[in-house]
Amino acid sequence: MPGFVLILLLFGTARLVAQAPEQWVLEASTLTYHVSHPLHQTEGVSHAARGKGVCQAGECSFLVAAPVQSFSSGDSNRDLHMLQVARGAQFPMVTVRTRLPATASSLDTIFADVDVEFAGQSAHYAHVPFQRVPEGNDTHISGLIPATLSDFKIDPPALFGIPVKNDVPVRVELTWRKAS
Repeated sequence: MPGFVLILLLFGTARLVAQAPEQWVLEASTLTYHVSHPLHQTEGVSHAARGKGVCQAGECSFLVAAPVQSFSSGDSNRDLHMLQVARGAQFPMVTVRTRLPATASSLDTIFADVDVEFAGQSAHYAHVPFQRVPEGNDTHISGLIPATLSDFKIDPPALFGIPVKNDVPVRVELTWRKAS
């Protein structure tokens, strides 16, 4: 009888371990926005994003956040103007949230609904494709969020009276590591 109790305890413990949430940590990030104007093209890059993910009950939730002021285009005047236009002092963070089925982690291309909060506004992007590349303990995720200035109620800034294009796609390159 004690052996039977031990087997039940071991089975119960294994079941609890199997149901424990799977944790992910954002190890590295590159977020790049692209602005287009008839006279020039500009990109702002941030490597300052932080993030976490939790998978349980067949679903994974991910959160990534970056300070708006961490984006650099290489021109301090342009970056200061971007902070003003994006209301960075009032809304200092850009956040991205998504949920995926846990089974999606085995696919090379993941389609995700993405919610972005930026400049005090929220935008939803449906069925955004991301490429997944596992490499050892890490998983690299890359994709393009098709953001626009109007999604966040931002008036396009102008240069010589000509406004930038409304489209401001954001390239996402993330390296996630499963927490131990």
